Amino acid sequence: MLCQIFVNENTVPKKQKFPYLVGSRWTSHQKTWGWRHFQVVNRKNEGKWVFAEMVAACDPNIRFWLNARQLKDRSLWEAGWQSTQELKDLETAD
Repeated sequence: MLCQIFVNENTVPKKQKFPYLVGSRWTSHQKTWGWRHFQVVNRKNEGKWVFAEMVAACDPNIRFWLNARQLKDRSLWEAGWQSTQELKDLETAD
């Protein structure tokens, strides 16, 4: 038996925004609730917006949701866990 598959152009899934968000690590340029190092532990899609649940690396009780687009702002966040000296070097390089 021969089957024909018809693909509707509207059923092609959209590319996911921020595909590697969960598990990523970030350093805040300013202390946030007393900490600078955070990891994304969850994501939430709400319409066109993507939110990341951030948890402080040294205190799992510090948790908050953040619009994931803010993580692209290099004046606020750096990818990975950076030392205080590395942050100072980045700020003086700008």
